[in-house]
Amino acid sequence: MRPHPATAPAAEAAPAAEEATTSYITTSVTATTVEAFLAEIQEAAASGVDIIELRLDFLTDFDPERDLERITQACPLPYIVTYRPAWEGGKYEGPEPERLAVLKLAALRGAPYVDVEFKAAAYFFADQHEVPLSTKIILSYHDFKQTPDAATLAKLAGAMRSAGADIVKLAAMANDITDAARMLDLLKNKDGPMIALSMGEKGQIVRLLAAKYGGYLTFAAMSPERASAPGQPDIGRLAGLYSYRRQGPATRVFGIIGNPVAQSKSPLIHNTAFQHIGFDGVYVPLLVDDLERFLAAFKSYDDFAGFSVTIPHKHDALRLAGEVDPVAKQIGAVNTLIRQKDGSYKGFNTDWSAAIEAIERGLAGIPGGAAAAAQAKAAAGGKAGGESPLKGKTVVVIGAGGAGRALAFGAANRGAHVVIANRSQGRADELAAALGGGARSCSWDDLAAGRVAGDVLANSTSIGMVPHEGESPVPKEVTAKFKVVFDAVYNPLWTQLLLDAKAAGCTPVDGLQMFVGQALEQFRHFTGQEPPADLMERTVLDSMQAKK
Repeated sequence: MRPHPATAPAAEAAPAAEEATTSYITTSVTATTVEAFLAEIQEAAASGVDIIELRLDFLTDFDPERDLERITQACPLPYIVTYRPAWEGGKYEGPEPERLAVLKLAALRGAPYVDVEFKAAAYFFADQHEVPLSTKIILSYHDFKQTPDAATLAKLAGAMRSAGADIVKLAAMANDITDAARMLDLLKNKDGPMIALSMGEKGQIVRLLAAKYGGYLTFAAMSPERASAPGQPDIGRLAGLYSYRRQGPATRVFGIIGNPVAQSKSPLIHNTAFQHIGFDGVYVPLLVDDLERFLAAFKSYDDFAGFSVTIPHKHDALRLAGEVDPVAKQIGAVNTLIRQKDGSYKGFNTDWSAAIEAIERGLAGIPGGAAAAAQAKAAAGGKAGGESPLKGKTVVVIGAGGAGRALAFGAANRGAHVVIANRSQGRADELAAALGGGARSCSWDDLAAGRVAGDVLANSTSIGMVPHEGESPVPKEVTAKFKVVFDAVYNPLWTQLLLDAKAAGCTPVDGLQMFVGQALEQFRHFTGQEPPADLMERTVLDSMQAKK
């Protein structure tokens, strides 16, 4: 067996240039022919990564004696030689002795890294040829079905280290975001170089935050379409948007809690703003099934400093917050959680003021989005003077969920007459009763049939959101019965509801104004600083236009 890394003579250690002073970004070359493989190596080298993984098992025309040296010499960056067998999730289905011989040959020829499956470690090290100490051996273990419990993970890591691993690699499927907590715990408590990865969207934060918690490296795809594992981010977003190379122990973590979250623009808008003001924080997507379970799993993570909360967790956020802002308590929904010194969370609702102010601007015919309004408000000392244009108006709110409650209570607070329409009549009745003051509910059928009219129609549901752009909560004829039509959906910017409203001669108010407005207020809670409002609004607009 190779000497354990801890006992290896210092003079024979890996070159200083290869010592992990930071967490590396790695991408995998997976072309199926040698010529295409060589071309992809050059593409990978130009992509901005630090290490290239050579997935030899993807090659269909690979001849080790003919091709191995040619491939490795073509690689201008440090590289990992991986020849993954089918029994460990790879493509190789040939005899084991031949496969292990290729890995040993790569090491003997000076490969910086060789990845060997933990289950094959004893056979790999049993060969009479010693592996050069200049080659770092990654012993890897993959579980494509689940994430083992914490004790099993720790035991595996210890056994792999004892078996001769210079670098321990553990990758497991995350079936719940709490599985990601166990993998991050593993990184936090490591006793040597370690790669810990959670597969799947629910475990993506392990990949995005590996640098913060001292992971040796993380994998990224050269483009979103070329991910070689589920939940793998692309290089540009990892290095740029998520500030991977700038993360450190002091970096504070924020995120968007929801289900789904993949389409959310929140990471884009907040990370861009963090970087603009030089704030040491990173904002990540958090695909959460159960909010209480998530908060419990990350209770000890003091650096998880605050969250945006979206569908379907706003009511649970209210219940689980240790303290709730009075307005949020009245609304009955929380969209922002800020961690307190004792580890509890204080809940706020930034949806209502952002949405109501956008509708008020629509009624008053005031041009400009949330950024312009925020600047005007700041210039006025944070106060918006005068009587609300909503006073005495009839506002019909579609939906009785968290955003619907925010709209309804906000409109009522401004003196409007509120009507609630919801597919579940019972929830509409409950919200109307909670509002009091003459608020009432109407049936979904009456709204759809055009038997309900008013001054403002406000959609708070997700109907019309990507990927269901062609859908609208009401027939197009219904929009003509209102002066202003607001849609909380912001992706796409022009929903079918707003297109119908514009065609009917109504004033359309898009959800971007609400989204940016509530994000500005969240940014203040997260950082204690004034947000770069113009930049945040422009960032989202640019991303919308880029997708057209």
